[in-house]
Amino acid sequence: MITVTMDRFALARTFTISRGSKTEAQVLTVRVTRGGVTGWGECVPYARYGGTLEGDAALIAALPPGITRAEVQEALPPGSARNALDCALWDLEAKAAGVRVWQLAGLPEPRPVPVAFTLSLDTPEVMRAQAAENAHRPLLKIKLGTPDDMPRLEAVRAGAPHATLIIDANEGWSPEVYSDLAPHLLRLGVAMVEQPLPAGADDMLAEIARPLPVCADESAHGAASLAGLRGKYDLVNLKLDKTGGLTEALLARAEARRLGFGVMVGCMVGSSLAMAPAVLVAQGSAYCDLDGPLLLSQDRSAPLHYDAAGVHPSQPALWG
Repeated sequence: MITVTMDRFALARTFTISRGSKTEAQVLTVRVTRGGVTGWGECVPYARYGGTLEGDAALIAALPPGITRAEVQEALPPGSARNALDCALWDLEAKAAGVRVWQLAGLPEPRPVPVAFTLSLDTPEVMRAQAAENAHRPLLKIKLGTPDDMPRLEAVRAGAPHATLIIDANEGWSPEVYSDLAPHLLRLGVAMVEQPLPAGADDMLAEIARPLPVCADESAHGAASLAGLRGKYDLVNLKLDKTGGLTEALLARAEARRLGFGVMVGCMVGSSLAMAPAVLVAQGSAYCDLDGPLLLSQDRSAPLHYDAAGVHPSQPALWG
């Protein structure tokens, strides 16, 4: 039996990127029950590509209840619906076998991974205050993506003078804006910039100077999408809601490394259930951006543990 519910988790504060704001995480929870055992997974439909909770629920409802994980890869397109079902089936398989998912997948035992903390797009004054509040964190990710970003970046650096900074423009810059900003990013000690130009309009990255590493997010999906990014990007951001689950994310990670890309593992704003499978993919990554639960005012029971070491692998009571 496959059941689907739509759940909401309030955010600790309004979260804003260049495309809009949200005050809650709206997620789809998928449960698969067979032989008295239930596995579950979570997804956040990707609004950037027209995904909705209702649309994902309908895709899953149309599938046979006994579908296997291998069959899911063909039955559903890459994306959030396949992610939630794929991760639920991994959880089910592990519980039925009495082992952990990492063992089923032939992976080394996972360890805590240092994690970035994301600062929402806001006024320079508010972003400086956010940065100061989180200045103890070693890695801050800053949401930008407007023509007026320099005051925001200067404010964040003033608020957190010692943190490593990475920038996510969420497709919000033009080639001209990015070229103008790049020297200032270097001056302020920015380590990497994520998706500065719109996906599908990013060929210019192969032609202009890239004075600091550039990471593909909206341009990177599953394993098959990565070869076309060579020459434009230095890293790829693998999110399970884009790859379509843990199965494809592990293949995409292997392909990224084969092609010479650094790997970042990111997330949508969701609960610990959505992050738990991604922690396995984030092992050994250049950057881990699985801070979704840190942005919530409420989370799942048995949530992931975060401390100075980063995000810890899930306990069986949560997933896997």
